[in-house]
Formats: sequence, structure tokens, C-alpha cells
Amino acid sequence: MKKQFIGAIVGFAVLSTVACSTQSPKNASADASVPAYELLDLPKVNLKSFRKNAVGAYVIFDGTSLEGWRGYNKDHIPSKWAIDNGTLKFSKKPAGVQNAEGGDLIFAHDFKNFELEFEWKISEVGNSGVFFLAKEVKDQAIYVSSPEYQLLDNERHPDAKQGVDGNRKSGSLYDMIPAKPQNAFPAGEWNRAKIVVNKGKVTHYQNDEKVVEYTLWTPEWTQLLDASKFSKEKWPLAYELLNNVGGKSKSGVIGFQDHGDDIWLRNVTVKVL
Repeated sequence: MKKQFIGAIVGFAVLSTVACSTQSPKNASADASVPAYELLDLPKVNLKSFRKNAVGAYVIFDGTSLEGWRGYNKDHIPSKWAIDNGTLKFSKKPAGVQNAEGGDLIFAHDFKNFELEFEWKISEVGNSGVFFLAKEVKDQAIYVSSPEYQLLDNERHPDAKQGVDGNRKSGSLYDMIPAKPQNAFPAGEWNRAKIVVNKGKVTHYQNDEKVVEYTLWTPEWTQLLDASKFSKEKWPLAYELLNNVGGKSKSGVIGFQDHGDDIWLRNVTVKVL
């Protein structure tokens, strides 16, 4: 504020089974201060090809396959993302890969009401994030349309001291609501995260404790945006898209951020509500 040859093959195989990508026409806001933008309608995957675990959640990363994953606004998996000893890893400098490609990674399915669970650990001075209900917007970053659950080395990364009241620390709704209690484990240790989205109500959990709660598409949500870096004055496009998170369908993709720092993820599941 996210290995290579095998991953690329898997990504190609997944994309070859779905419809060809199309582009939506440019969108214009009623507010003249908002620049025109274009939503991309890129291929999505069918959840029916993924197994469910004992509690009925789809296992979207089990440590062995990158099926269903691709780069944000891309048709392949960037080479800085790879399976590493059963984890999904973003590597700042992947070994043996020349001119490695970065970029955020998404699971290419539109989710609406769901529980996303995963484990994560980050490198020292590391920064990353998790996005949800995101739209793919041409020539824009994923966070222009998506809330962010922050992943951070709270002890060393400067973001921990920025923002307001710790709202850029791990588990927080980035730059809007601080995670309380702040119970993240140090860099290099595994943390557990859960994000629940149900009819606009969003709850962040960190290491099995509820740390943040808010409701999208409400006056209170707009007030949060007004007080953040995504305000209308500072960033009109983000303000427009985040005020309408998920668009007309109120759904979108899940993504992990390339912030240039090593991060590991595992046991990624989504339970559809």
C-alpha cells in the first residue's frame, strides 16, 4: 500500500476453458471531476472445479496448484508469484528468474457474500495487503476499487507510524479503521486472517479476534472515505469506485498485493454465504 513455468502453464490451462475477454465501454460519472475509466471483463473461473473442505469452504490454494489464479488485469501469473514449499509466495527477487514480472495476484472469480480465510507471514520491513470485491479497471491498480485488509511488519515498516491511530497496521482497513486489538505476530511468524463480507457488513479477524467492523454503501462508509487518502479531493476516481464497491453486482475478485516485499500465504479458502 503482491513460479514460474508451471504456474504459467496452469494459468493458461484455466484461461483456455473460459470465455475470451471483453472490454466494457468507458464509464463516465455524473461528477465531472471523476476521470473516465474502463472496467475490464476478463475471464473468470467456475468454483465447481474446486473441492470443499470439512466446513464447506472452497479451497482456492492448497499448496500444490495455482489453478484459478492470474495477475490483476492479466491473463497469466506474474513470475514473482510462485508455489514455494507448499506456500503461495511473492518474491522480491525470485531465484533463477531473470527480468521477473511483478503485479498483484487475483483469484479470478467474482465473490459477493463470503468468508475468506488464509494464513500469512511477511518479511522484515514487509508490506502487503488483501483486496476483495475488486473490479479490474484498465490502467489502474487494484486498490482503486477495493477495500484493503493490511498485512504489515508492524515493528519495522514506516507505514505502522503513519495514517491515524494505527490505521495502517496489520489487520486494519487500510487508512480508514485501525485493527483493535492489534494482535499481529512479528515478521517471519504465521498469522491467521479472516474477512467476512455479508450483505455489505464487513468484519476483519486477526489471529482469531475480531479487530475491525464496518458496513459498505452507507453514509458512514462515505465518511470514512472522506477522511482518508481516497477522499474526493485527493483521489476522485478512487472515491467514485470505492463509494460503489463491487459495482452493480456488489461482487468482485479477491487479490493479494505486490508491494515489493516477500510474503508467504497458505491455506486459502472461501466459504460462499
